[in-house]
Amino acid sequence: MPRSRPDPERRAPARAVLILAAYPHRRAAEAAARALVRGRLAACATVLPGARAFFRWEGSERAEASVLLLGKTLSSKARAVTAALRASHPDRVPEILIVPISGGHAPYLAWLAGEVRR
Repeated sequence: MPRSRPDPERRAPARAVLILAAYPHRRAAEAAARALVRGRLAACATVLPGARAFFRWEGSERAEASVLLLGKTLSSKARAVTAALRASHPDRVPEILIVPISGGHAPYLAWLAGEVRR
């Protein structure tokens, strides 16, 4: 039986991660996105306005407008990205998540790695 080879277009290096951060306002999310890219902490940061978050906070249920920042970087930069987002975030307990990227377009992932390594 022939061995199947992994598809290079679908497998991502383990080092690629997506940083997701929720912001209460678009301006703050865009400022953070620009800072991450300018500082080469992220190759790309996308800001998605128009979300609505439903959650519990300090004992009560809440629903608030939310703007999502999606930062694409390497796992080696994740701590620095988290620290940068935390330092400039308006919330006391900001939502900042690190999600491993398990696949993707190989040329894009190579570009991503090159941008944050410079």
